[in-house]
Amino acid sequence: MTVENILLSGVVGSTAYGLAREGSDIDRLGMFAAPTEELHGLRGPKESHVSTAPDRTLHEAAKWCRLALGGNPTVMELVWLPDELYETRTVLGDELIGIRASFLSAKRVRDAYLGYATQQFRKLQSRGEGSFSADSRRRSAKHARHLKRLCEQGHELYATGRLTVRVEDPESYHRFGEQVAADPTAALPLLRRFETAFTETPSVLPEHPDESAADAWLRRVRRHFYAHAEQSA
Repeated sequence: MTVENILLSGVVGSTAYGLAREGSDIDRLGMFAAPTEELHGLRGPKESHVSTAPDRTLHEAAKWCRLALGGNPTVMELVWLPDELYETRTVLGDELIGIRASFLSAKRVRDAYLGYATQQFRKLQSRGEGSFSADSRRRSAKHARHLKRLCEQGHELYATGRLTVRVEDPESYHRFGEQVAADPTAALPLLRRFETAFTETPSVLPEHPDESAADAWLRRVRRHFYAHAEQSA
């Protein structure tokens, strides 16, 4: 898969979190800019490109902004990665990293991170009693690690306005995953604890994200790639 005008991309997933083990997939996430001229036609350009082997997801700049403004945990981490995990950085990509806080708002972060964590718990519940195959345990452990990470990272972002992508104690996540793989209900106390923590913790985040900053950045992207197309004509 060849995608032009990549603005920012890097390694995400278990490698970024510090949870990867032998045989873990390497996931990549990025953002690209569609040529501005293509936005003027009857049918717009494709907004996402997803591939496997290697596992890579690329979102068009406008789609990425919409998802980030909604607090989407998956796309949000792209602008909080440790420097060594970025594989593509451009001037416009660095500008986006510079305004990352403007995408945040208390309610959207809380709802998104707790919402995604709750989805992981529902997947654990739907596993089915008595289903203890090796594959089932592996998937359950993975869902449990996601649940714990979403709670921890979401609460940090909500309380401090910062997101630490690499988890502090990876082995505690693996232990939690194995515990929940044996008994899915073991995940519920952690989820309830963080629901309470979100309710009781004052947030440093504003009530609404600063959409004007995202809009101004996106307009710079559009101008840049429209001018480039004119020069190439």
